[in-house]
Amino acid sequence: MKMHHLTSRRLLTLTCFALLLAGSTQAYSTGIGGDEDGNGDVSVAGCTCHSELPDNSVTLILEGVPYHYSAGTSYELKIQIIGGPTIDTTSNAGGFSMRVSFGTLAAAEGYESETHHWDDDSTTMTHSGSGAENAERTWHVVWTAPDSGTGITTFWLAGNAVNGDGIPSDLDRWNRLITSIDEGEDNGETRTVFSGNGEITPPAPSEIHVDLHEMGAALRAHWLGLLGFGAVILVIIFCGLFLRYGISENYSGRSNLLKLRMKHSRRGDQ
Repeated sequence: MKMHHLTSRRLLTLTCFALLLAGSTQAYSTGIGGDEDGNGDVSVAGCTCHSELPDNSVTLILEGVPYHYSAGTSYELKIQIIGGPTIDTTSNAGGFSMRVSFGTLAAAEGYESETHHWDDDSTTMTHSGSGAENAERTWHVVWTAPDSGTGITTFWLAGNAVNGDGIPSDLDRWNRLITSIDEGEDNGETRTVFSGNGEITPPAPSEIHVDLHEMGAALRAHWLGLLGFGAVILVIIFCGLFLRYGISENYSGRSNLLKLRMKHSRRGDQ
């Protein structure tokens, strides 16, 4: 009986360990790509291991997308996720998986530690371990356009906002977007593509006041406006005083002269 009890405890311990190990392997904190969820490429199908369907309360943003690309030109793109669970700066906050049909992807300069290729495929990009702890849920990548004559290039992007508990569940939220770029004249202008309901709540200000010395030109314009307003008030006051004490006295003088002439005229009549 004692041996059977010991065996049962060991079996329970091994089972718990296996479950923990399985749970940890499902939390792709070092990046994800390919058909890891069994539903197709993650960048196309989405992060279905967290929840089955995308959530439009999560806004997935891709900035810096050119209207047309020039062959061989590199474009820096910014990926951002807004919405989802509250960000815990001490644990994982989110991640992404990106794929392009043509051209190559690479980490942007200065952000090399936050992203990497999936399975050394230059057409893919995903977050790294440190990138998953990005409290702002932003990542920077560079897309180098393909050779001339390639035609339309498609971007697939999936972004996931997590609560940091390391267990994929419906508590996490994700969304995805697809956009395309054709070859053409690149005038340097870019656009922002997003997926979601667009109901973005700005973060609360960290301070409720602004140092006047940091207002710069805005502060100078404010004071110039006040000086101009004060100058107008002074002109109005001056004009009022001039009308009151200048013209009135002259009018009073003319009135007295008129009375004197009328007095002399009356004496003449007498």
